[in-house]
Amino acid sequence: MSNDDQYGGAGGYGEVGGTGQTRTLLPDSPTDPYGPTRRTPRTSRSLVTVVGVVVLLIAAIAFANSGPDTSSAPASDKPPTDSSTAATGTDPVTGKSAGIPKGFAHDEQGAQSAAANFAVALGSDGMFNSSRRGAVIQALYAPDVAAARQSELDRAYTDAAFLARIGLDATGKAPKGMTFISRTNPVGTKTEKYGADTATVSVWHSILFGLAGEGSKSPVTEGWYTSTYELRWVDNDWRVVDFTQKDGPAPVGQDQRAATAEEMAAAVSQFGGLTYAR
Repeated sequence: MSNDDQYGGAGGYGEVGGTGQTRTLLPDSPTDPYGPTRRTPRTSRSLVTVVGVVVLLIAAIAFANSGPDTSSAPASDKPPTDSSTAATGTDPVTGKSAGIPKGFAHDEQGAQSAAANFAVALGSDGMFNSSRRGAVIQALYAPDVAAARQSELDRAYTDAAFLARIGLDATGKAPKGMTFISRTNPVGTKTEKYGADTATVSVWHSILFGLAGEGSKSPVTEGWYTSTYELRWVDNDWRVVDFTQKDGPAPVGQDQRAATAEEMAAAVSQFGGLTYAR
């Protein structure tokens, strides 16, 4: 699969979450340097398509040879109960590794919290920096798959044509005067399967992705996806062994004025990330 169909989002790597359900309101603006209305393109070659999946589809290819699924308890088609979406009151983590929350509980709630935070880290702008990318991969992936994932993701994030298409230079840096934005915002989580030391968790999330700045040819846009993570309990924490992604469900967009380049860049830099808990 080519990089034409890829990408993911979340800047920063400070703390990443609260309840697993967040909402960001950006300020109104009378002007929009991105264009007259800056509606999200709907064509198959639009930035929204690019925004969709670098990390996720590349990883899906890399994970094609993963071992058999050892988790149990297939997901139910019944609507969730109140308790499945209510806050548990359990602290999500006790520490960090490479700036990413760690120390998740060895239970279903802990697996959901881990998956939400992993989605943020794997979709962040840090993945475009070689040293940061390596730290994220080593912190999140199970040791027996980390090396293979590192190789696949390094190839994806150093593809010159892909970087040029999204407006970055060969080292993954934005042009002078531009702010590169890649931020994943989890809305909710759902356990698909859960076993003693394995879990499959889906994370519904939005992604902000693009370049904020005067004259940007890749304005910041929003996309919606569901990422499903195969997790394994390793060394007293949850680790990723595989994941896939699909589009949506995407809500109907409100008729709001888009933020200016300055407002968008300021919002991302001034509003830090959260630590997500179920």
